Formats: sequence, C-alpha cells, structure tokens
Amino acid sequence: MEFDPPLTPGTLVRRYKRFLADVTLDSGETVVAHCPNTGSMTGCDAPGSRVWLSHSSNPKRKLAWTWELVETDSGGEVACINTARANTVVGELLNGARPGVLAGYDRVRPEVRYGSEKSRIDWLLEDSGGERAPVWIEVKNVTLAEEGVGYFPDAVTARGQKHLRELMARVEAGDRAMLLFCVSHSGAQEVRPAEGIDPVYAGLLREAVAMGVECRGWRMTMEPAGLGPGVEVPVVPAATSG
Repeated sequence: MEFDPPLTPGTLVRRYKRFLADVTLDSGETVVAHCPNTGSMTGCDAPGSRVWLSHSSNPKRKLAWTWELVETDSGGEVACINTARANTVVGELLNGARPGVLAGYDRVRPEVRYGSEKSRIDWLLEDSGGERAPVWIEVKNVTLAEEGVGYFPDAVTARGQKHLRELMARVEAGDRAMLLFCVSHSGAQEVRPAEGIDPVYAGLLREAVAMGVECRGWRMTMEPAGLGPGVEVPVVPAATSG
C-alpha cells in the first residue's frame, strides 16, 4: 500500500491518553496526532523518537494527523504502530502472490462473522469448487521486538485468547485455521509468544498449534512512501520469556 502523500517526518514529544501524541514536525510546527494503537507500545513510544505521520484533508476528522511509523529504541529499527495497517497489508498478500500454503483458493472475504463468541474473522479463503477446506485467518500485529525476536502480545489480551479458542473450534469442525502474525518491526527475525506478558495466551497458542491451527509470520516492509508484505519469518510457539 502507498501513502499518498508520503508520510511527514517529525519527533515524538509524548504519547498520552493512549490515543494521542504530540509531535514536532521537521518544519518546527508541533501537532497533535491520533495514536491508533491500544497496546503498551513497549520500545515504540520514547520521547525524542523519530516518527512519521500521515495527513488527512477530511474536514470531518477531529485530528488531521495520524501516527504511522517510529524509529524504535532498539538499534534504530522501524516499527509500524498503526494496527489497522496490518490487515491492509495482509489483504494485499492474500489477493496477490500469496504463499504456496494458501494457493488454490479463488475467493477472499474480509470480516466474516463466525464462532460461538460472535467474532469476526479477519480473512476467509474459500474454494468455490469445494475441493479444499476453507481457511479462517486471524491477523495479529507485532511491534514488540527484543534482540531479533518479535513478541506477541505486548499487553494481556482477552480478545486474543478468544480468537485462539475460535480458531481451535474451526479446526475441530474440519476447516483450516491460521494465525498470521504481521510483523511490523524491521528488527524481528522470528515471532514468539510473550510468555512473561500473557502466559494464558502463550499456553493457548501452544494448545492451538497442537490441535492443528497453523501459524505463519510475515514481516512488512516499512517506508515513508508505503508498506508492503515483505518476507516470511518463522513462528516459534515454544515457551519463552518476553
């Protein structure tokens, strides 16, 4: 996906009230930007960090600026903190040259209701010929990384736990289910569950894998001009600290 216009650089002054950030643009102007991330953003919200914002000319918006990228405090890597972008990039992957493990499906549908807990799956792949079982794909955004390892989640996630239970139910029903980690941190070479942050989620992830839920990781390319699917990275569900 392309940013039109390209992102505007600046320096983070502070993040506050979870959804707000003060940013001093390179022009010298200080603006209030929307922070589209409900997580802890560990390593991604240090005052003084280099950041990039998108701008909207929509007069109905309360805030014209949105925080998109940040140069993290781990060796100058870049992370995309806008959680909504993960689904957009994964959509481009699924509608384009998708990985071989997902080849052969001719119907891609977003935001399909499913499950006993009234969830919405991010993406559903279907084979109109009926030769392949549907694939239910849940996308998770990874911005926390330490020493080359990306961790999910960065805060306790009851919602993420619910999604794992729903994916396991789809496998029990005879379908395929996949957890796709969209790695939004350029320094992450693999993905692991953050055992030290949410041990319940980590345990459920291992249970899901044992039941047949597939896990894949895909690290985005992140530039002020746009984002792309990038390359696949391994997911390691073994117990670990994080």
